[in-house]
Amino acid sequence: MELLFEMSEIMRMVGPLLEGCQVTVEIFAITLVLAIPLGLFLAMGRISTIKPLSKAVELYNWVMRGTPLMLQLLFVYFALPTFGVRLSDVSAALLAFVLNYAAYFAEIFRAGIQSIPKGQYEAAKSLGFTYAETMRHIIVPQMIKRVLPPVGNETITLVKDTSLVYVLAMNDLLRAARTIVQREFDMTPFFIAAVFYLAMTFVVTRVFSYLECRYAKYEE
Repeated sequence: MELLFEMSEIMRMVGPLLEGCQVTVEIFAITLVLAIPLGLFLAMGRISTIKPLSKAVELYNWVMRGTPLMLQLLFVYFALPTFGVRLSDVSAALLAFVLNYAAYFAEIFRAGIQSIPKGQYEAAKSLGFTYAETMRHIIVPQMIKRVLPPVGNETITLVKDTSLVYVLAMNDLLRAARTIVQREFDMTPFFIAAVFYLAMTFVVTRVFSYLECRYAKYEE
C-alpha cells in the first residue's frame, strides 16, 4: 500500500516535470539546429584569406567563449532593451545560446577543416573543382567525421546548459523540479529531473555514435 502511494506521488510530480522538459528540449533542439550552420559559416570566415573578416570572427569567438553563458543570457535579456531591442524570454534565451554555441562549433569546425591535408585541395583544383565544390564534396565530408566526437561533447554540454534559462524565470525542467521541492520539501523531483537529463544525454550519445559509424567511410 505504501509503495502504491509513493508511486502515485511520483506520477503526480512527473506531469509538471514533463512540461518543463518540453521547454528544455525546445531550447536544446532549436539551438542545435541554428548554431551548427552558423558555426560552420563562422569557421569559413575564420579561415578566410580576407584578414578583416578572419580577425572579426576570431574576436567574436574569443568574446563568446571567454565570457560565461549566464552573463550572456543576462546581457541579452536585460541590456538589449536599453538599446531598444526587447525580446521575450524564449527569444532572449535562444539568441544567447545560439550565439554562444556557434562560437564553440566554429572553432571545432575550423580545426577539422585545417586538419585535412593541403594536397587534397591541390588535387581537387587540378581536377577542375571550384573552391565551393572542393569544400562541399571533399573537405566537409571528411571534416564531419573528424569533428563528430567534440561536437558530440558540446551537444551533451548544451543539454545540461539549458538549465541556465532559470535565470530568466523560464519554466524549464530544473525550475519545475525546484518549484515542487520548495513547495513540498521533497527532494524526489530533483532525482526525477536527473533521470530526464540522463535520458536526454543517453539519446544524444547514441545518435552521435551512429553518426560516427555512418561517416567512418570517409576515414583515410
